Amino acid sequence: MNFHNATADTFVPDGRPFEDALRRTTHLAVGAHQDDIEIMAYNGIASCFGRSDRWMTGVTVTNGAGSARTGVYADFTDEQMMQVRRREQRKAAFVGDYAAQVQLDYTSSQVKDPKVGEVVEDLFSIFQVAQPQVVYLHNPADKHDTHVAVCLRALEALRRLPAEQQPEQVYGCEVWRSLDWVHDQDKVVLSASAYPNLAAALVGLYDSQISGGKRYDLATAGRRLANATYLESHATDVESAVTYAVDLKPLLESPTLSVEEFMFTYMERFFEDVRDRLRRLTKAG
Repeated sequence: MNFHNATADTFVPDGRPFEDALRRTTHLAVGAHQDDIEIMAYNGIASCFGRSDRWMTGVTVTNGAGSARTGVYADFTDEQMMQVRRREQRKAAFVGDYAAQVQLDYTSSQVKDPKVGEVVEDLFSIFQVAQPQVVYLHNPADKHDTHVAVCLRALEALRRLPAEQQPEQVYGCEVWRSLDWVHDQDKVVLSASAYPNLAAALVGLYDSQISGGKRYDLATAGRRLANATYLESHATDVESAVTYAVDLKPLLESPTLSVEEFMFTYMERFFEDVRDRLRRLTKAG
């Protein structure tokens, strides 16, 4: 398989030929940056870990050049940071026992430009070979422009697939904006309780981010615990860790439905929930 960037990186932890490894994929995550997959798609990683009938593949779209850096990384150039982050993503794929890991090596500006069709073409090629059953994407309400752009490019690629090749489930996951605000009936609740040692190790591998000034390891574990605890006010916790997502499969089933219109329905239900509760509990007169 040839990607548009000659610098794109493919890694198969168990050494199989890349396309053979890709074809065994059942769960696939498309993240904007190195570490996004491990933060947002741990449900898929844990579902496949130690299994011979399920396989997780990760796709990282950007090159990591814009990372924050302090401490030992303070004087690193963009090129040096790109190499560090590429190695970290490979380490995560090895520790998580992925089927394969792809790093497409685009700049954030390329991904955010809808005129750069190469991003969609590369993602389409991966989906076409892998044909995963479950896909994890960023959610369209994320507050990071690059995350939203990667989600949009991935959705465009998925919409190009014939119906028989489309995944059974497509989830838009939280990273830079929690999905706690989504109405409970609309939330997809993804378990992240299994293998807590693996969950901690995967995010902890990204020393360039943690030592570089961003405690994603603590923040990720904290959000998952908070999600599990605050999900239901009148019942004991069922899970010790949970991530939230929205169901994006309707965007494949209705290819003319705009992503904006689709997400506004979630926002409208949130607005209605807040409004109705306030009206119901406000003292009359």
